[in-house]
Amino acid sequence: MKTTIRVGLSTCGLAAGARATYDALAGQIQREQLPITLQRTGCLGACHREPLVEVIDAGGCSLYGPVTPAETGALLARHLTASPGPATPEWTVSQRTDRSDYPFLGRQVKVTTQLCGVIDPHSLDDYLAHDGYRALRQALQMSPEAILQAVTDSHLRGRGGAGFPTGLKWSIGRKQPGQRKFIICNADEGDPGAFMDRTMIEGDPHRVLEGMLIAARAIGARTGYIYIRAEYPLAVKALHEAIAQARAYGVVGKNILGSGMDFEFVIKEGAGAFVCGEETALMRSIEGYRGMPTMRPPYPAESGLWGAPTNINNVETYASVPSILLNGPGWFAGMGTVASGGKSGGTKAFALAGAIRNSGLVEIPIGLSLREMIYDIGGGCRDGRAFKAVQLGGPSGGCIPESLLDTPVDYENLRATGAIMGSGGMIVVDETTCMVDIARYFLTFTQDESCGKCVPCRVGTRKMLNTLTRITRGQASQADVDRLLSLCETVHTASLCGLGQTAPNPVLTTLRYFGDEYRAHVEEHRCPAGSCGM
Repeated sequence: MKTTIRVGLSTCGLAAGARATYDALAGQIQREQLPITLQRTGCLGACHREPLVEVIDAGGCSLYGPVTPAETGALLARHLTASPGPATPEWTVSQRTDRSDYPFLGRQVKVTTQLCGVIDPHSLDDYLAHDGYRALRQALQMSPEAILQAVTDSHLRGRGGAGFPTGLKWSIGRKQPGQRKFIICNADEGDPGAFMDRTMIEGDPHRVLEGMLIAARAIGARTGYIYIRAEYPLAVKALHEAIAQARAYGVVGKNILGSGMDFEFVIKEGAGAFVCGEETALMRSIEGYRGMPTMRPPYPAESGLWGAPTNINNVETYASVPSILLNGPGWFAGMGTVASGGKSGGTKAFALAGAIRNSGLVEIPIGLSLREMIYDIGGGCRDGRAFKAVQLGGPSGGCIPESLLDTPVDYENLRATGAIMGSGGMIVVDETTCMVDIARYFLTFTQDESCGKCVPCRVGTRKMLNTLTRITRGQASQADVDRLLSLCETVHTASLCGLGQTAPNPVLTTLRYFGDEYRAHVEEHRCPAGSCGM
């Protein structure tokens, strides 16, 4: 068996120095004419151990990291020696194919990310060798109604935050009259600490295209837009390459695979406005206008892009679809909460970041508890510090305290805590963090990103931010806290779009679970975490 070495060259790997590691391996392999295939891949998810190098040979699979250029010689020697010694423990991650000896990877269930870190994302042949576009071929033999039924039976819900049933959304689009319909992939990932979409596109772009093609077949759309932020240059490049490869293969353009289906992709690079993650603002941006939300109804499925019926899902939603068709909707539904009476099937990817020992991209079955996520997979807080809270759902989400760590990670249970699933950002904070300051940080973000169209959001978030700033400086009274709560209710109720409606969530949840910290700032003029500088 010829030895294959994989090196992750996604954004996280490159930031950690993976290019130098790759070049060092390539140079030695070439100089010594070693019988080794060197392969670039995307991110395997264990960002905290980058640069990651995986060796596949007759002895199995061995994963190492972080591997610097200086360590590549020892790594190659170990796998080219007839009787190699034990791996160097400080940079051995896993020595099992299923990664079960490394809990961060072994506890995950990968569906949308199953090929990230495995295939060369720039190679169509690699994707085809792993059942690539087989689900599309299957879909082209099915009626649109059969595709819709499969997606409905899978209990796939939109992974962009709201959790709307995907099969129902697609069915609404299918029923709309007329031949002009659009689908949109929302890859405008703007939450602080979130990197799910970027990682998936950088590591497996064809899967996203395949999911969109199946959606187009089901709905009757002929054009699909991928709205992606320009700050993701590697992902943008991967998409352009993948579309060109797919066109040459015959799955993009006219009469796809002889089926009579026509479909074209258009990549729209966004300028980084967070509000353009909201679907109506996103569509305005594609149309060439300033990205600002509009009133609903009508909803996009009825009247969206240029007034035509439009379906919008995010990267992870589309990436789930090929596996649903290949493995069956029952398989997908069985991984979620459906068997226990819930409403969600499949897995969900999270960007685990913050004061966590093992940061990275995590994909788990929906319904796993927060405690399992943070301790069994994430390894708990760094430096032996105590866990304090986890912020879920980005600036639109909420802070969940230690007492609620046994909450299942699903849409309904998270919403009951005051947080939301969101697109999948999960930021852990430890005992050194002030929760009032956390709320202030997220309000700074949402206030800055408000498009300013509606008064409740434009003015309300500014007043909320000013109040939080005074509290962190020890300049506020209990009356200010009371007014802050009233402002939260007004902004939530009266704002035009989801940005304003959910902006109060970090404030409301910190008031709810960490009210003692607010009282300490207001009544005692001190920060319990010692981080506000009072």
